[in-house]
Amino acid sequence: MFTGRSALSLDAKGRLSVPTRHRDALMLQCDGRLTVTRHPHGCLLLFPRPAWEAVRERIAAGGMDSVDWRRFFLGNATDLELDTTGRILVPPELRRVAGLDKSVVLMGVGAHFEVWDEVRLETRENQVAASPLPATLADLAI
Repeated sequence: MFTGRSALSLDAKGRLSVPTRHRDALMLQCDGRLTVTRHPHGCLLLFPRPAWEAVRERIAAGGMDSVDWRRFFLGNATDLELDTTGRILVPPELRRVAGLDKSVVLMGVGAHFEVWDEVRLETRENQVAASPLPATLADLAI
């Protein structure tokens, strides 16, 4: 399970260096093979390939009422591999739709990661913090 956030920078070519703590786990779990796709909240989803394959099958099995979502997720999916220095190359079209320029945040959210523009994430988190907890978390005591 991936958790935590890392403030990172994209280089001029759109490469993102995956932190060592996650890199080692990704090499063990999927030999550095990943898939990235869009998320409707304005970030990118980054999956270890085996986790993506399970999600991909669920999306592909959707009926005719999910054609647009299938196009959204599957049509934007790109397979990636960690290079020898632990970087991934984020495709330019996905960088554009997620507003990724220089300062990004890699956030572990369970079986996958989200990749956010730093300012866009701050805006989103402020919106979430101002909203009530969902019923499923209402009794959460922290």
